[in-house]
Amino acid sequence: MFEQLFKLRENHTNVKTEILAGLTTFMTMAYIIIVNPLILSDAGMPAGAVMVATCLAAALGTFLMGFMANYPFALAPGMGLNAFFTYVVVLDMGLSWQAALAAVFISGLIFLALTVTKVREAIVNSIPLSLKYAVSVGIGLFIALIGFKNAGIIVHNPATGTLGLVNPSYFVDESLQQLLPFGTTPQSILLAVFGLIITGVMVAKRVKGALLWGILITTIAGIPFGVTKIGEGFSPVSMPPSLGETFLAMDFRAVFDYGLIPIIFAFTFVDLFDTIGTLVGVASKANLLDEKGRLPKANKALLADSLATIAGAAMGTSTTTTYVESASGVAEGGRTGLTAVTTGVLFLIALFFSPLVGIIPSAATAPVLIIVGIFMMEPVVKIDFSDYLEAIPAFFAITMMPLAFSIAEGIVFGVLAYTALRFFTGRFKDISLTMWVLTILFIIRFFIG
Repeated sequence: MFEQLFKLRENHTNVKTEILAGLTTFMTMAYIIIVNPLILSDAGMPAGAVMVATCLAAALGTFLMGFMANYPFALAPGMGLNAFFTYVVVLDMGLSWQAALAAVFISGLIFLALTVTKVREAIVNSIPLSLKYAVSVGIGLFIALIGFKNAGIIVHNPATGTLGLVNPSYFVDESLQQLLPFGTTPQSILLAVFGLIITGVMVAKRVKGALLWGILITTIAGIPFGVTKIGEGFSPVSMPPSLGETFLAMDFRAVFDYGLIPIIFAFTFVDLFDTIGTLVGVASKANLLDEKGRLPKANKALLADSLATIAGAAMGTSTTTTYVESASGVAEGGRTGLTAVTTGVLFLIALFFSPLVGIIPSAATAPVLIIVGIFMMEPVVKIDFSDYLEAIPAFFAITMMPLAFSIAEGIVFGVLAYTALRFFTGRFKDISLTMWVLTILFIIRFFIG
């Protein structure tokens, strides 16, 4: 059955590898089950209902990706987009969370329209191959930075106004403690370093399932140090809360009363190019791009993403998007939709085991993100840095992702550099119509914010 559904032999994989890859992907992104309700609860949303919506939206989107596109990519409510939802749209602009959900729902309909008309697929396939490789590398640096930040190893340095290495002063100076990720302690940082070492050793020795073993070993090692918190009377199983408080709670009237075009544009823009960047970058690592650098079945993958956003908003969560942590499953050998389906099943199971998922500390998942960042660097050798028409756009795409802390911004700068260089050097024929359109849209975006 699995062979017929997912064409395992054709993709040089097997059931065991795919299930292990799906489990690894789930473990690296399971934090969203806890983090998303925490962030959206700041907007006034009921945390229990958001937790259920998070799991259901992730499972639905990931199932759609696995069965429709047969790709090993997982989906869930996106980090960054949930912060924009809460801290900008609701708390800063003063909209209700019901109106913000309506804006997300409308942006999902826009995604669907762009997908059905194959506009999104045209964008994916029009990005030059060198930029596709650069996106993969940039995502690697971006993932690694997230890992270092989650571990508390890299923090904001107020003396330089940029990032720096954590030092003991952060734990004795109250003004610096607020710059640390929530729950960061010297013990948690040391545990993350331990996890990085143990996972790195297993990867170097090519231990099967090294990333998953790294998470489990680090989580267990954190128990005696109080980093992995198991409270008194801890029970790993619980019934999920009701979804009723957020299901179909969207307020469309407020959308039209307020005039949410800029907000809807922001949701649409960020998710559009975050998704494209993730698909291209992870697909490049998984060798899923064809000889012309195109992603086969891109439209099916994008359709799954669009439908997941619509369904997620209806259930009560911010934009659902393709997750960059899918790279961890790809690194474990995941190549088909069976990896995605495995991850989706685990999100459904997590509805009943959320306390167990919740004890996995950031110190256990952060080392995996750093190691995955290393895996994603491999395509850099395919970029011709001796040809500056290729090298400069690639460099901008690679560096702007971690520096701007946004996959979308990395794509923007890479595309603008690509078009500008070819225009001013007389290489007009190298610029496709889609690249021209993207360039104009990106320029307009800078002016309208």
